[in-house]
Amino acid sequence: MDIKEIIARRAAQEFKDGDIVNLGIGIPTLAANFIPKGINVIIHSENGIVGMGASPSKGEENPDITNAGGAFSTVKSGGSFLDSASSFGLIRGGHIDMTIMGALEVDEEGNLANWIVPGKIAPGMGGAMDLAVGAKKVVIAMAHTQNGKPKILKRCTLPLTAAGIVNLIITEMAVIEVAPQGLILKEVLPPFTPAQVIAATAATLK
Repeated sequence: MDIKEIIARRAAQEFKDGDIVNLGIGIPTLAANFIPKGINVIIHSENGIVGMGASPSKGEENPDITNAGGAFSTVKSGGSFLDSASSFGLIRGGHIDMTIMGALEVDEEGNLANWIVPGKIAPGMGGAMDLAVGAKKVVIAMAHTQNGKPKILKRCTLPLTAAGIVNLIITEMAVIEVAPQGLILKEVLPPFTPAQVIAATAATLK
């Protein structure tokens, strides 16, 4: 498995039966491919799908069905399409049980930066700020480092998407809970050791 699949598989373990879940662009959308058996979740995509399915097999892509990142997707039986205003009404109305998003940086206070690097052109924040504050649980699924530099910091250096909203961080190395007392190292994923996770993290881990 590559890093993306490792992270997505572990993130999918956070699904709870009956949840309405939003999956962000990139690694988070892959979690739809690894829903545990016996778990039924309704996947919401902010571009207007409720009941999104896994990625289609090669050659079976439908150009009219894509996720929020523009990648081909599927829709489960009973799924529906809705306009953007209604889709964001679900988010802003507090109807999303969990969102899994990517991040550029996360810090000890649960602050999230995932939309812009200063000096680089970005089309905008998109639905990230709505999801960060509208979802009942915020899970970050991302690589632990970027070009060898830690992405889990004492304090975010990039412009924030939202403050104090992250509940759980999942990387290819570890699962880290954001708690009032700081960051708690809950799991270390093989083949890594606790010492390696600590060395790759700029924040303090309990």
